[in-house]
Amino acid sequence: MDTDAKAPRPHAAWKEVLQDAMDEIVNKTKENDELKERISRLEDIINRASLAFFSDASHRKVSIAMHKILEEFTREAKS
Repeated sequence: MDTDAKAPRPHAAWKEVLQDAMDEIVNKTKENDELKERISRLEDIINRASLAFFSDASHRKVSIAMHKILEEFTREAKS
């Protein structure tokens, strides 16, 4: 006689475990997407700051331009 046929099969418990795993995967994917977006924004800020630095020989103008770019990032980070 097959003893496995008589063993209880907790389908609901397995479904819950699988759903929890899927939820975790979705959350990690969202976190990953958010991190990629943040990296992209940081790269943009760095590129803009470097362009401002190298586009003008006047140190005062460069300093002001870089400061504005970094202030913009700071405002974004706080919101």
